[in-house]
Amino acid sequence: MKDFIRIAKRPERSARQNLLLWAGALLLAVLAGAAFIALMGQRPLEVYGMILKGAFVGSRRNPWSAVQATVIKLVPLLIVTLGLTLAFQMRFWNIGGEGQMMMGAIFASFFAINTPQMPHVPLMLSMALAGIVGGGLWALLPAICKVKFGVNEVLFTLMMNYVAQYTIVFLQSGPWQRTPGFASVGSFDANVRLAKLFGVHIGWIVAIVLTAVVWAYLRHTKQGYELRVVGESHATARYAGMRVGRVVLRTMFLSGGLCGLAGMVQVAGIDHTLSTGVTGGVGFTGITLAWLAQLNPAAIAVIAAVFSILEKGSGSIPPAVMAAEAADVLQSILLFSFLICEFFRRYEIKIKLPEKKGEKQEVDA
Repeated sequence: MKDFIRIAKRPERSARQNLLLWAGALLLAVLAGAAFIALMGQRPLEVYGMILKGAFVGSRRNPWSAVQATVIKLVPLLIVTLGLTLAFQMRFWNIGGEGQMMMGAIFASFFAINTPQMPHVPLMLSMALAGIVGGGLWALLPAICKVKFGVNEVLFTLMMNYVAQYTIVFLQSGPWQRTPGFASVGSFDANVRLAKLFGVHIGWIVAIVLTAVVWAYLRHTKQGYELRVVGESHATARYAGMRVGRVVLRTMFLSGGLCGLAGMVQVAGIDHTLSTGVTGGVGFTGITLAWLAQLNPAAIAVIAAVFSILEKGSGSIPPAVMAAEAADVLQSILLFSFLICEFFRRYEIKIKLPEKKGEKQEVDA
């Protein structure tokens, strides 16, 4: 019975087979979600209709308001996931997207608070650059410790999330406190806000451009090739003459820089202030999405859009029909379904049948 069931690595599947698996995962998620909704005493088709309506159908005054709100949720999630993908391609486990996004927001907010009267375009560019530098430096610290001292990057980057969070708390109740007795930096001036296009701040254009840039960087540049080789084997990279430490530091600065840029986009495009809720949890969600998409920037954009639609649509359902916690369960069901798909894409289950005449028999499951 010890080896009755065995998990073995599966040969590479074709693109068509992978597509069918993804379609099957989506179907599984829909059916499992429908069963969960039915157990709550609701009609699955009606609830799914509410989700789609909440994500795509606006009001009479603004028919596009729902789509705009969905895109607003998508932008930071997509940018952060792209940033984390750079680190993961190198097999550097960057769990600090939250902290890097917060630090980018802090650096960007410095200009928003101290130079609000600067001409708009130079101000936005300064804030964007500051956000990239802030997030990049925050990611560079654990990278240096990893390269020089072999420090575990998972624990280091995770703990730095809390350091960044309490830095914001300190600024809200200390140097940047706007109103005595109230922990807040106040609202940014109108000049410190991203311009809008089609009713959404231009961060969505930044997200689209970054998706193309990251894809090209990973597939068609020397630096992208180097980080993928480092991810496969440090020994191979050194044998090929690559300076592994330099590749790690460069890639982590870029990874954190993208997360920091997402923080700038959020404070200048949506929040118009600095608070500990600036990330909305996208730093952790992005970790899962990056792996679900197999670190492919194009697939990341699609999966991030699906999650944003589900989040926006679920949030529009009246509490009497479905509580917010139930909406989180639906997202978890979708996530779990895709994880199952990923498992069967990579592995197969072999079941050993009882031996006959001294021969071992196995069947694939």
